[in-house]
Amino acid sequence: MPVRGQSVAIGGAAGAAWMLLFGLIFNGSARSYVWASLIAGLVGWGAAAVLARFGDRGVAVGVAASTGVAVAIAGILVAYRLAGGDWLLW
Repeated sequence: MPVRGQSVAIGGAAGAAWMLLFGLIFNGSARSYVWASLIAGLVGWGAAAVLARFGDRGVAVGVAASTGVAVAIAGILVAYRLAGGDWLLW
């Protein structure tokens, strides 16, 4: 099946909504936000892998891309706090 732009956009929106949901639920501290983003990203990538194998590859690309961007933002937050002398993940 070919990857279509509309499918990628739908997957990107779904992945962004998934990560936004986790970000809003676990917004008590930066540490909880980072851990929630990592867990939600792993679950999102797992869903993208299942979609790529058995479902729509376009949606899988969108989900993987949007969750990847969200996990990268969490990584930037960790790096920023680490530069200030605070290891955020422990």
